[in-house]
Amino acid sequence: MKVKKDIQLQNKEVSGNAISPVLSEDQKNYLIDIDGTVCDDIPNEEPERMATADHFPDALQTIISWYEQGHIITFFTSRTEDHREVTEKWLDEKGFPYHGLLMGKPRGGNYHWIDNHLVKATRYEGKFTELVKRDVTIQVFEK
Repeated sequence: MKVKKDIQLQNKEVSGNAISPVLSEDQKNYLIDIDGTVCDDIPNEEPERMATADHFPDALQTIISWYEQGHIITFFTSRTEDHREVTEKWLDEKGFPYHGLLMGKPRGGNYHWIDNHLVKATRYEGKFTELVKRDVTIQVFEK
């Protein structure tokens, strides 16, 4: 069900120089893990289980909704390129819409993402629900 919808980026300038374009304020760029987040948690060492993994219905419904609202859906997984074909087939069979699939995410968690764009993180804890705002402490670079 990988469908390419147009992604509308806005060109930006700083001091007369072009910089990386950005999405509109109302459009989100979701990077979503697969194993343990939208389906059973399956390690790369057991790829035979990937084709038959049970998906989480609440994850499917939420991702379809985000996609239909015009958000960008990219699956970002620790599965390797050797697992791409089985992963794409599984996503399509289960009905997950998406724009991209990035393989080879580092394993082990404890991610610390550094970017020149705003990054928001949501830890999956067993159920997809509406996202809510919550004040948290974060680490930032000293000015």
